[in-house]
Amino acid sequence: MFVSNLWNDYECIDTGNGEKLERWGDIVLRRPDPLAMWPVYKQSLWNKAAAHYHRSASGGGEWEVRQPIPERWTIGFGDLRFHIKPTGFKHTGLFPEQAVNWQWMMDKIRAAGRPIRVLNLFAYTGGATVACASAGAEVCHVDASKGVVQWAKENLELSGLRDKPVRFITDDVFKFVQREKKRGKTYDAIIMDPPSYGRGPNGEMWKLENDLYPFFEFCTEILTDKPLFFLINSYTTGISPTVLSNMLLMTLGARYKGHITAGEIGLPVTASGLTLPAGILARWES
Repeated sequence: MFVSNLWNDYECIDTGNGEKLERWGDIVLRRPDPLAMWPVYKQSLWNKAAAHYHRSASGGGEWEVRQPIPERWTIGFGDLRFHIKPTGFKHTGLFPEQAVNWQWMMDKIRAAGRPIRVLNLFAYTGGATVACASAGAEVCHVDASKGVVQWAKENLELSGLRDKPVRFITDDVFKFVQREKKRGKTYDAIIMDPPSYGRGPNGEMWKLENDLYPFFEFCTEILTDKPLFFLINSYTTGISPTVLSNMLLMTLGARYKGHITAGEIGLPVTASGLTLPAGILARWES
């Protein structure tokens, strides 16, 4: 398992009974997590939550605010800075487990010894974009949501990286990649974090089980002759890391050889010493 254990401003305090208790900077939030199937470790810790997200039986949910909290605030990972904002979908605008990937990508880019162009697809609020830009890469950030693309721009500026070569695109990722191939544009590294289901800005439908492999295979066609890495993340229940690894083996492994690793991502739980599973990944690297 790849454990994201380098945080100072984030902490998974306790887990259990289908929830997780987290510290985001100085603010403690309580959110649902269906994988936390065990009992909580220390019940008294949960009284620290400033806000608690409750799911609705009809879908969605809402935050119960128990202590005054700002509309949004900032946390850091090393020199990187991110705005945190509790949203109506329980998310905060950042997936802290992904820091284990940010560090890996930054190390790969800095060690490459050459200019690196990165394509970040389904890029959300730009955690990976900010990390790659901070390491010196040129980045193209693509997401279908105008709101999260704006959030990503703010995170880049917040990290003092406004002048870095980052291009922000609001578009359906498949259509964008098709256009890049027609334009002859290539990338040294590709990151993708596809949702289980999704809809593009013009109503384009995405279903991971049907669309991931064809889209992934198409993306390999816009890699340079000497690619640096390819990273796939997934939070879709029932998808095994081996599925992602097999996709890389059949394409990049066959074409470029290189090295492939795959597994779960996890967050260390301070109170109990457990590790909370938080998705899967597969990495190809030269």
